[in-house]
Amino acid sequence: MYTYEDYKAAADVIISSGGSRRTALVLGSGMGSLFSDCGRKISYSDIPNFPKPTAPMHRGELIISDKAYIMCGRFHRYEGYTPEQVSFYVRALYLAGVRQIILTNAAGAVNPAFVPGDIALITDHINLSGENPLIGMNEKRFGDRFFDMSEAYSRELRKAAAACADECGIELKEGVYFYMSGPSYETPAEIRAAAALGGDLVGMSTVFECITARHCGMKVLGVSCVTNMACGVKGVSVSAEDVEKTADAAGGRMRCLLGTIIERI
Repeated sequence: MYTYEDYKAAADVIISSGGSRRTALVLGSGMGSLFSDCGRKISYSDIPNFPKPTAPMHRGELIISDKAYIMCGRFHRYEGYTPEQVSFYVRALYLAGVRQIILTNAAGAVNPAFVPGDIALITDHINLSGENPLIGMNEKRFGDRFFDMSEAYSRELRKAAAACADECGIELKEGVYFYMSGPSYETPAEIRAAAALGGDLVGMSTVFECITARHCGMKVLGVSCVTNMACGVKGVSVSAEDVEKTADAAGGRMRCLLGTIIERI
């Protein structure tokens, strides 16, 4: 387990590299280059205790822009990292001053009303993995042992995001995100189960980070780029190449939306 001092060491390097920020943006698969021109870059390898991203499309750089920390790449359970390692950076950013975090991801559409290229706000999530990043000793300096998750994703930030989408001329969907560990894509039966339980989107990230952020009292905004129909939905197969291609095609709209949100909040 990490100690409070481990998180503090990472936060100190981040602050010393460009000062404190109140907002952070985490860029999901295929989005790592959206804000590459927006500030000073720090390699994750230069930040104490940060894992090394091994997933394709996750660059491993922290950008310090004028108004936000921008994470270009994240960590996943399927890489072999523990839930605590996956969400390590969230607590480090909290100690660096972050109080609101935007978590983006590439997601499959469980709901057949969604299509590839849609952008959706996450209203809630479902985690049936049996894992949680906070299992173990509680660090009271971050939050209470037991805490409320009835508003895992901030209504206030979703309202602000909707206004920003109108400004950018983007139609936003909304839905519940169903977490699966990966790295294999889900079977059609698993997707039918996710739909029956209320899932609209499916993906391999975001949930552990959201839990950790809420433990710290951060406001969380979740934004999914729908990159594919989930396995068995509309009879299509899924490939990493299609995910990357669709995320890249949506890049202009995602940059407008996310940049406007950062300016607003």
